[in-house]
Amino acid sequence: MSVVRELSPGWLLDHLSFINKISYELHHHHEPCCSKKEPTSVHLDTLHMDSVSSFGASATCIASTTKPENDDGGNCEMFIQKYVFRSELFDVTKPYITSAIHKECQQSNEKEDLVNDVKKEISISVNGKKRKRCVDFNQGELDAMEYHTKIRGLILDGSSQLIQEGLKSGFLHPLYEKRDKYSEPIILPLDTCNLSELCEMAKHLPSLNEMELQTLQLMEDDISVTEQYLFSRIVDNNSSFTKMITLMGQKYLLPPRSSFLLSDISCIHPLLNCKKTYDVIVIDPPWQNKSVKRSNRYSYLSPLQIKQIPIPKLAAPNCLVVTWVTNRQKHLRFVKEELYPSWSVEIVAEWHWVKITSSGEFVFPLDSPHKKPYEGLILGRVREKAALPLRNADVKELPIPDHKLIVSVPCTLHSHKPPLAGMFL
Repeated sequence: MSVVRELSPGWLLDHLSFINKISYELHHHHEPCCSKKEPTSVHLDTLHMDSVSSFGASATCIASTTKPENDDGGNCEMFIQKYVFRSELFDVTKPYITSAIHKECQQSNEKEDLVNDVKKEISISVNGKKRKRCVDFNQGELDAMEYHTKIRGLILDGSSQLIQEGLKSGFLHPLYEKRDKYSEPIILPLDTCNLSELCEMAKHLPSLNEMELQTLQLMEDDISVTEQYLFSRIVDNNSSFTKMITLMGQKYLLPPRSSFLLSDISCIHPLLNCKKTYDVIVIDPPWQNKSVKRSNRYSYLSPLQIKQIPIPKLAAPNCLVVTWVTNRQKHLRFVKEELYPSWSVEIVAEWHWVKITSSGEFVFPLDSPHKKPYEGLILGRVREKAALPLRNADVKELPIPDHKLIVSVPCTLHSHKPPLAGMFL
C-alpha cells in the first residue's frame, strides 16, 4: 500500500514502496538438470547482482528451486530474480531552492528594480521622449497569484498535518546536519532511452497492417520478443510473472497482468480495436510551455490535439477521468471549460499534489513566483448525454471529496507522478 497516513486533508504517500510492492520477479530455468536422485529442494541463497538497467532498477537473486522437469524424473533449477527500484532516485533531502536563497533573490531583484527605476527617472528627465517601463503584471500572472492566494492556506495547513504524522511515524526524517554535508546529486546515465523518445520514434516507423496491429500476447515461456513488434500495438503480459523486453538497447520490466501501447497519440486505434472500456483513466498531457520549448525534451500537444483523444470511446459508464494539470491558469481553464465538456465529463473535484523532501520541507518555497511545490489534478466522471442509470442500480456511486492533498517525496526522474491507486481502489 502506498498510503503511509490518511487524514482529513488527504494522504501522505510512499511512492517507492508502491513500486516495489508490484513484485518485479523474473523466473529463470537452468539446464542441464541436477542428478535424478536429488530430491526437490529450495535454496534460500541471497546474491547481490548488478542492475540490468542503469536507469531505475537493481536486482537481487532471492531464491533458487529444483523441481522435476521431465517424465524421466530429472530435475532442473529455477532462479527467481527480484528487481527493486533504485531508492536513491527518491533521495530528495533538500529543497531545489531554499527559502533563504529565494528571499535573497527577492531582495536582489528589489534592489535591481529600484536602481533600474532611478535610471529610468533620470532618463526621462534627460529625454522627454522616453517612457517609463510599465511594471504591471500581465493577466496570466494576476490569475496565477489569485489562484495561489485562494489555495495557499489549504496547501500549508493540510501539508503540515500530514508531514507531522510522517515525522512521528519515522517515514520522514528531520535534518540536523548542515546543508553543505549532503551527498552529491544523482547523475543519470546519458545513454538511457526515454519513453517519450520511443513514442516519438514510433511516429516515423512504417505503418502496420491490421494483422500486425493485433495484440501481442507475451506467453509464459517467452524469453525475448523482436523489437519491431513492440511499437504501435498492444503488448499484453497476461502471465503471473514479470517479463523483460529490450528496446533500443535498454531493458524494461513489464509487470504481471499488464499491457501497454507504445506509440504516438496519433496512433491510438490499436487501443480502440481492443473493444475494452475502463473505469478509471488517468491522463498526463505534455502541456505546452516555455520550458518545454527551450529544452526540447519532448513534444507537446496543442489543446485541439488533447481534445481529440477518444476518451468517450474508452470510458465505461461513470468512468472516473483524472487529468494532471500544470499551475498555468490557461491550462486549468481549458480542462474545466473546454476539454471535459467536450468529453461529456462532469467535474467532481480538484486535488493538489504537494512535493516535499524526505525531511518534510517543500521542494520549492510555497510563495515562489516562478515554481510552486504543488501541481493540480482535475477529477471528473463521464456522463452520458441522455441520463442513463448505473450499471447496477443497487450500487451507489461514492462521492469524491474536493480539494484533497496528495503529499509525497517526488521521484527525481522527470515528470514521474505519484500513484493514485490507494485513493481510488
